[in-house]
This record gives sequence, C-alpha cells and structure tokens, in this order.
Amino acid sequence: MDLQIKGKKAIMAGGSAGMGRATAERLAEAGVELFITARREERLLVAATEISEKYTTSVTPIVADSSTEAGRRALFEACPDPDILAITIKPPPPNGSFLDVAPDMWRESIDTALIGPIEIMRNYIPVMIEKGWGRIVNIATFSAKNPMIWRLMSGPARSALINYTASVSREIAQHGVNINNLLPGMFSTEGAAELLPIYAAAFDLPEDEETCMNHFLTNNRIPAGFVAEADDLAPMAALLCSPLSRFIVGQNIVIDGGQHASLF
Repeated sequence: MDLQIKGKKAIMAGGSAGMGRATAERLAEAGVELFITARREERLLVAATEISEKYTTSVTPIVADSSTEAGRRALFEACPDPDILAITIKPPPPNGSFLDVAPDMWRESIDTALIGPIEIMRNYIPVMIEKGWGRIVNIATFSAKNPMIWRLMSGPARSALINYTASVSREIAQHGVNINNLLPGMFSTEGAAELLPIYAAAFDLPEDEETCMNHFLTNNRIPAGFVAEADDLAPMAALLCSPLSRFIVGQNIVIDGGQHASLF
C-alpha cells in the first residue's frame, strides 16, 4: 500500500527500540525524511544507521530526553517543521503495591508520559496548521482505559494524555491536522524485557522471562493467545501518519489481542 508520504518530514520520538523503532522503519520504508530521538546515544546511532542503510533514506538521530525542556529544545532545533509526529516513551516499571507510590514517582510519570508529549505537540501544532496538513500519533498504553493496579505509573498519566488529545484534535482537524492515539497491550520489546526484574520483584517471582511471562498470561488472559511483537503495531501507526487516515480524528485505537473487553 502506498501511504502517500514520500518526501515528508517525520519525527519518531522514542525511535531507537521497540514499537518506536518499528514505526520508524515503516515510515522510512514509505520514503519520509526521518528524525528519531532517544536518550541512549549508542543504541540511537545504531538504529539510525541501520534504518538509513536498509531503506536508503535520510535518518537524523537526536539524543534527547523529551521529558525535559533541554531535550525538547534539542528536538525543536533539529527539526523545526515536521509534517508527521509520532511519540512513544519507555514503559515505566511496575509499581508493586499502590501504597508504595510516592509523590516523586507521580511527578516523574507525569513529566514523561503527559507533559513531554503535550509540550512537543504544542510546539508543532501551529507549524502543521500553517502548512495545512499534519499527522500526530501517540503510542501510549491500553492501561489508559483499562485500569491495572500494578501499572499506576503507566495508565493515569496517559489517561490524561488521551483526554487532552481528544479535545485538541477536534479543534485542529479543520486545518488538516489529525491527532490519534494507539493503546498497545502486552508487547514483547526491549523495554519490556528490561522491566522483568522489577515485575518479578513486585510479584515475588524468579527473574527469568518464561516464569514472568507465564505469570502474566495466567493472570491477564489475551484471547489472541500470544504476546505481540513491535511489528504488530507499526503498520497501524504508519497508516495514521498518512493522508489515508484523513477521516480518523481523536481516536484511541486499542491493539491488545482482545484483552480489554469493551465495546468502545
């Protein structure tokens, strides 16, 4: 399928690994001029080189933490006028008991998962409106609408994010600028693997991946019967970044193998 975005400028914030990298690859495959950000310089540079060589397109790496003003400023300076903006963040660790969640943990979650994405969007929306076209996609989490007691650091801040984007999207759609959100469930990514020791500690389990995954699947039924890979989300993200999504406005699309049992 031709996504009709060849030659457009696209940012993938959080694009060095996992769902962010998979989305960056789909955008690069469609022929965009790509900018990817991440905090870890070495992994970012490797990703940028590999994507550029694989798809023979321009890929600019930007070492930046988008939860900070300095990180966002570095992004804005490197790419002041994108047509496409996709944002994801590293998943926060499981919190264990809700009684252990302290104010500083809330502040970090809000800075990373709410203020960071909002400030990036707030900077670029006027640019896109002036162009008369733009696409913004947040890769958030299904726990934004499916409360999970052990994911308090993930869900509530993103619930606020999708509330914000639902309101803003309806103000700017008339200018050809669309915002939508993807809400992934359980995906097997580098970020998820790094959280296994914390997950194990929260539930008093051995730290090996098989034990942790069996525990999760036992307590969280996924009708599809498997944990997804990053490429199970990336094509939908790329579609939402294209002109083909022109009538999709302010939506929250759950990609979770059927785990969240809801009509809407």
